[in-house]
Amino acid sequence: MTTIDASPLRGTERPGPRRQEVATRIKEYILRNRLKPGNLLPTELELCEAVGASRSSVREAVKILSALDIVEVRHGHGTFVGRMSLNALVESLTFRGLLSGEEDHHVLGQVVDVRQTLEQGLAAEAIGALDDEHRAQLSALADEMENLAAQGKDFLEVDRAFHLKLMEPLGNDLILQLTEAFWQVQAIVAPTLRTEPEDRVITAQRHRTIVDAVVAGDAGELRSAIADHYAPIRASIARVARP
Repeated sequence: MTTIDASPLRGTERPGPRRQEVATRIKEYILRNRLKPGNLLPTELELCEAVGASRSSVREAVKILSALDIVEVRHGHGTFVGRMSLNALVESLTFRGLLSGEEDHHVLGQVVDVRQTLEQGLAAEAIGALDDEHRAQLSALADEMENLAAQGKDFLEVDRAFHLKLMEPLGNDLILQLTEAFWQVQAIVAPTLRTEPEDRVITAQRHRTIVDAVVAGDAGELRSAIADHYAPIRASIARVARP
């Protein structure tokens, strides 16, 4: 009696591992040819020949790399080497943060740790790099937050702009990417915390204190102001974690 293997993968390549293998070959191609962010990759046919894979495998591999921002597909123009991005990190941390939810907010606490450590650790460098224009812009953003808070309105985008502006003069793209990435995770996960109406006003005031320290040129005061800024959300997380 003949036994028939009904597996749909009999005599074929397993699609998952194959896609990953081709994705690795494309990354190796980028490195080997010293391509830079924004550089155009070869056409699909040329890429197939370069990495030794079929069109379908290359297309699937490009989807994987696109999701990781390693490549960027511009329809009608081609596929390019992606620019620096931490979108994959944001997606992963956000999911983990929402998954922990109201039970403990463990991931959110870690995100706050990273944000505070980054800003406090760079306080002296930020003080030295900020010029009059940046200080004026930070002050204007703090004014806007205070005005919105007084009206009972949210100011998420202003808050984002403030923290990026604080780090911007350092001229380090990775620091800006990290600042924005962890800000995004906190902004998405933090609303699951229970907050009070006056928290907006307190948060706005804490940003004003940061500006005062920046204007005074005092790195120690800036570090203290940053710690005070993150104290309310730490207290909210502690309340959730308390048995």
